[in-house]
Amino acid sequence: MPTIGASCVTVTAAETGGTYEGAGYGVGGKPSFWIGIGARTKGSLHIAFVAESRAAVDAFYAAAIAAGGTDNGPPGIRAHYHPNYYGAFVFDLDGHNIEAVCHKPE
Repeated sequence: MPTIGASCVTVTAAETGGTYEGAGYGVGGKPSFWIGIGARTKGSLHIAFVAESRAAVDAFYAAAIAAGGTDNGPPGIRAHYHPNYYGAFVFDLDGHNIEAVCHKPE
């Protein structure tokens, strides 16, 4: 099954002497998205991940819905952004809008 390609690359914990606790996710061993422990956010966030293919966007959406996310826009073209904008949107369990998007033509 295609994915957006990111995996956990590094984890930082307070026990290692640092002050930041979190994890870095990315492709090819390089973190490009960090998420950490901290105060709860007020309001909601919109987080978007670039996917390598439309199939990866479809897989993201299916996995997010299966994990308990709520539909906020099924996979499809969003031509109002640009002709090849193929994205899907899901609200996570905290109400944040999580998106996967592929900018490549089919």
